[in-house]
Amino acid sequence: MTALAVKIGKIIRQKRTESSITQESLALKCEIDRSYLGRIERGEVNLTVDKLYQIAQVLQISPKDLLPD
Repeated sequence: MTALAVKIGKIIRQKRTESSITQESLALKCEIDRSYLGRIERGEVNLTVDKLYQIAQVLQISPKDLLPD
């Protein structure tokens, strides 16, 4: 697990909760397993650019908003 993956995961979780979307709902809309989304949010997996864009689209935000400064 990399520091970058952890930072991105925390941002995804923050944006998801701000949007009042459950982990289950976001996972379904992104066509991924809920447990995999949990691993993404904990920074346990490296996220593909494609999946980052898909998550951003579902959250209705820019993909850059999911990246740390």
